[in-house]
Amino acid sequence: MARPQLPIGTAGKVRHTQVGKSTWRARCSFRDYDGVTRDVERTGATKAAAEAALKIAIRDRTHENRDAAISPDTRLSVVTEEWWKTYVIKEGSLGSRRIYREQIDNHILPQVGSLKCREFSVALAERALRRVENVHGPSITKTVRSVLSNICAFAARMGAMDRNPVRETSPVSIKPRKAPRALTAVQFRQLRAWVSYSSQAVRRGIPEIIDFLGATGERLGECLAVTGDTLDVGARTVEIRGTVVRHKGVGVCISRFPKTEAGFRTLTLPDWVMPTVECLLANAVDVVATVVRLKNGVELVIPPTVSTAGRRRSAPPLWLQEMLDGGKSWTERVVIVFPSSVGTLRDPSNVANDIKDAFEFAGLDDDTSHLLRKTVATQMDDAGVPTREIADQLGHARPSMTSDVYLGRSRKSTRGATALVDFAP
Repeated sequence: MARPQLPIGTAGKVRHTQVGKSTWRARCSFRDYDGVTRDVERTGATKAAAEAALKIAIRDRTHENRDAAISPDTRLSVVTEEWWKTYVIKEGSLGSRRIYREQIDNHILPQVGSLKCREFSVALAERALRRVENVHGPSITKTVRSVLSNICAFAARMGAMDRNPVRETSPVSIKPRKAPRALTAVQFRQLRAWVSYSSQAVRRGIPEIIDFLGATGERLGECLAVTGDTLDVGARTVEIRGTVVRHKGVGVCISRFPKTEAGFRTLTLPDWVMPTVECLLANAVDVVATVVRLKNGVELVIPPTVSTAGRRRSAPPLWLQEMLDGGKSWTERVVIVFPSSVGTLRDPSNVANDIKDAFEFAGLDDDTSHLLRKTVATQMDDAGVPTREIADQLGHARPSMTSDVYLGRSRKSTRGATALVDFAP
């Protein structure tokens, strides 16, 4: 009967041999993870030293084969880049890729990139995350933890780690979300009136943006991405096709791929906003833009930018440059409905700050443009519109997101008393 094979990843009996007067050899058979049984041996000044060296060699055996690209001795910086290659070929938001890459370059590689996979423990992961949290806060730390966990899970699948140590770190505590706050119809009209008295807001076109956000419930980036061909004045509709984003090396552009699939939608505009829409179309800017269709189906609409003397634009990140180089490009005439003062697309970050300034002028010190989105949702809810239809208006894939985050619940209601009449003795 043939001798049974060793189980994968196990060693056989250790054999000792004295080689010369002061040298001992310890040898055993080890079945690697490729199924091949190989002899492993080490020498030492004593029998015990040789066996100890052999045990370390067995521990350090790679989990696949001797020429494995990723092994327990591979540094996390190498594993990170290998994981990134698999991540960027998947379909998804360019914004998520940009955010993930920023966390890798700014936090993960500087903190743990030089460690080997076998050295990276739960304690080291916990320490690195706490350093990020102390300096940058819990929100960024939560993203860093998510990215680092994905990297370690990839390393575990490649056999470089026994488990994902990040999963065992303490969860990142985020400040509890505030109860949704929304404006009443009267408060919204008062806001529009107040903002119209701010010369700075009027000069920056903020009243028109507030009107459009209040009439649609769009995200700010979606609002700024509205172009002339997406508006139908006769049918009083606007088609949501994408969002405005800024990419390093590319600038401010329109990404024709909303935040989710549910983001593709056509909204009916109320009558009161149509004069504003007609004014916006009359002052829209017509430009010739370059459109690049990336491999994942996303189209980037890149309008011309204003040249600044003496300033060189930095190159796009390597992952984005590769997508741009591999994409199909052409030119299109684009009518920018919300142009900047120099006729280009407006940066959502700058507009968000302008809206915040306008809100402070109107007495809303701690609110952002998202207040208008929640106001639209709550107003529709008060009018008896089903949550599913409100989610469609906002572009949410899950109605639970709409009800939990966007519907104001701080108002006085008497419906409960009416429903409980039958409890009377």
